[in-house]
Amino acid sequence: MGHQETYRHNEAYAEFLAGWDAAFYAKYADTLRPARLGARALDVGCGVGQVVARLVEAGFEGHGVDVSEPNIQRAQQFCPRCQLYDGKKLPFPDGHFASVGALNVLEHVEQPEAFIAELVRVAEVGGRVVLSSPNFFRVFGFRDYHPRMRGLGNKWRNWQRLQEKCRGIKATPDAVRFDRMPPIVKEPFTPDDDAIIATNAVEMKFFLERAGCEVESVACTDRYVAKPIDFCLNLTPLRYLMFNAFLVARRVR
Repeated sequence: MGHQETYRHNEAYAEFLAGWDAAFYAKYADTLRPARLGARALDVGCGVGQVVARLVEAGFEGHGVDVSEPNIQRAQQFCPRCQLYDGKKLPFPDGHFASVGALNVLEHVEQPEAFIAELVRVAEVGGRVVLSSPNFFRVFGFRDYHPRMRGLGNKWRNWQRLQEKCRGIKATPDAVRFDRMPPIVKEPFTPDDDAIIATNAVEMKFFLERAGCEVESVACTDRYVAKPIDFCLNLTPLRYLMFNAFLVARRVR
């Protein structure tokens, strides 16, 4: 059974997502809004549909897909345009959406490089792509929930690995791949722990550009914080070494 199949009938996952505080996904949902009122927007890994509902309430044609049947059953109560999919091929034609996004999904997919290409494929030229995931290569941070992020030893190894990644992107771009990790499965169910991909802003930016996007912003903050704090945290390249990876891109080809 593939990793994504473990979510197919996972009621605990749906229960977890149903308890999300709106503050967690508000920045992502608002960033996902297309420039044109009424335009189509797609949330990939839509969970129980809160982001899609927020888009619809704002006047957009929200769509959602997810690999979990319990999630989609709940999401369809918000919007009938939420549907089950296989986690690989998005069931839409090329260029179908004015904006496409995925919040905390990339770290759970088995083919992350292809997943990013799929997001871009279904976005129209000039459309927005929003991609947000944890930064498992944190060098600075606190309240690090995953073992890969915790401790000075891991942070030093993360710094070294990021340097290797940057050299690889320059020297052998065709060989670049996200690092894989063994999932941590425990009770009670905590989906962030069972990530299998070491997501980070450096490689997310690389693969978005490779798929035909221009990356307009890279931030280490995936939710709304006070503007002065947000400005300081994201002012320098140190944002690639902290907290999360929140990228906004535009498809250019």
